[in-house]
Amino acid sequence: MINLPPSEFTLVVLSEPATLTVRVAGELDYDTSDDFVQTVVEHLASGQPPPRDVRLDFGGLTWIDSSGLSALLMVHRRTSATGATLHLDNRPEVLERILRLTNVLDHLTAVVGGVRESEDDDGLTGAGAT
Repeated sequence: MINLPPSEFTLVVLSEPATLTVRVAGELDYDTSDDFVQTVVEHLASGQPPPRDVRLDFGGLTWIDSSGLSALLMVHRRTSATGATLHLDNRPEVLERILRLTNVLDHLTAVVGGVRESEDDDGLTGAGAT
């Protein structure tokens, strides 16, 4: 068995008046999920007023496990509590798979204009006011 070094986990936060964007790269797992939740929650609380949209950009995500999924659900709860809409952007196949296998994709994605965003082909989704 080959032991590969873990990929570096990074979070890049971009805060605009109405939108908080967090770019996630590397592995979202047991070792990194607490940092992920803490970073998002701290930035949600720091804006006055809180952002209307929270965009999580997963373009650099290489792995997610059950702890990472739990972290996503916690971020969804915290985002919804502020009245913001959560968007899961640029979802790689590894994220799509765990969301579908656990049947939480629809829970984490919002209905916008009568169409569920998860049905779009652009890889962008949102969740919030449901």
